Amino acid sequence: MDGSIALWMFAAVFIILLMGYPVAITLAGTALVFALAGEYAGSFDPIFLQALPNRLFGIIENDTLVAVPLFVFMGVMLEKSKVAEGLLENMSKLFGSLPGGLGFSVVIVGMLMAASTGIVGATVVTMGLLSLPTMLKRNYDPALACGTICASGTLGQIIPPSIVLVLLGDVISSSYQQAQLDMGIFSPDTISVGDLFAGALIPGLLLVLLYLLYLAGMAFFKPASCPPLPARQSDSHLLVDLAKGLFPPLILIVAVLGSIIGGVATPTEAAAVGAMGAIFLAYTKKQLNLAQLRIVSSETTQVTAMVFFILIGASLFSLVFRGFGGDELIEELLSDLPGGVFGAMVVVMLVMFLLGFVLDFIEITFVVVPIVAPILLAMGISPVWLGIMIALNLQTSFLTPPFGFALFYLRGVAPASIKTTQIYKGVLPFILIQLLLLGLLATWPGLATWLPTTIYGS
Repeated sequence: MDGSIALWMFAAVFIILLMGYPVAITLAGTALVFALAGEYAGSFDPIFLQALPNRLFGIIENDTLVAVPLFVFMGVMLEKSKVAEGLLENMSKLFGSLPGGLGFSVVIVGMLMAASTGIVGATVVTMGLLSLPTMLKRNYDPALACGTICASGTLGQIIPPSIVLVLLGDVISSSYQQAQLDMGIFSPDTISVGDLFAGALIPGLLLVLLYLLYLAGMAFFKPASCPPLPARQSDSHLLVDLAKGLFPPLILIVAVLGSIIGGVATPTEAAAVGAMGAIFLAYTKKQLNLAQLRIVSSETTQVTAMVFFILIGASLFSLVFRGFGGDELIEELLSDLPGGVFGAMVVVMLVMFLLGFVLDFIEITFVVVPIVAPILLAMGISPVWLGIMIALNLQTSFLTPPFGFALFYLRGVAPASIKTTQIYKGVLPFILIQLLLLGLLATWPGLATWLPTTIYGS
């Protein structure tokens, strides 16, 4: 069986996507066309397609994936209830008198919103609409302002609880079991979304700390680029307002994340608590009504349908890819690379980084990860470490000019006075920070594996 046909199929998907066709339809349609052509030519066995109903039924039965619409609902409800707006206003009052204080506020609020929404586009657009006009009005360097917003918006890739880690955790778990079965281990170990959440906690917080240190350095060495807000009279209600704005979403995030990591609740159960908590927060802020609930439900349905539609298309694509021997070809290519495991990991990370320019994290998670992850995990790589490296790598890709998704999201809401080159310039230091963290994580995998091992003992 000629595995090169599988690579041609992958190339065809890439070309069709660049033409603007929907991802799910492109994946499924290309797979079916190649399958029919392969069956006609005698190079594809249609028996592979008989596994599709079982795969679709497995998607429907997957309890972990039920968390996706609940987390989406939680994020959209928090976004519509103006939690970010209140947080940013009060954080600006708290840090605004310091040089770079407004930037600190954007990073901290971006971190909290990233943890609650987990959707890069939503966070970048929200923070861009709320904070960019204020930063420009306060004479912030446009490049620094844009870079801070883009970088803060992409924190949803790595800070739990997030949809990215839920989907990635489910795929990595399946890949880990497959890798062990391929190795002849018929009582395979398992990892959970909770393992990935715990593994992402230290790298995510470290990344936020590095962002804040960079802004502090800019405030010290180039104070004109991030001036303090004008002095204002003491606000006796500031701490009360801050507590009202900060504690409810923070408690909600800690409750959701803590219950998963602590083993008290499954991701789906914790997501349900988060969804109900978001409704309660919206109610207390007087942002909950029937029209608002209808809007949130509609957006949740659209995002969820997109995710599952892509997952179905990716399932069909992966079956046909394996039918053409693509998995064997990829395994052979990665095994023959110089440098062994290190060389294979570098190549996979580079390919994913480049694919991140044109594919969203959902497509990469469902299409690319199931192909390469079993091969890498069979080489002895930690599944938690691999998952966090992939998440950080894609986050860096979404920030990198000229095709980074976060840059396009901000460009769409930025005023016309902001040049695209200023956005590109602004994100470059944050890209270097993320590359630094990737290097640290590659050198010390314990940054990702220590906490899960300590909590779960495995």
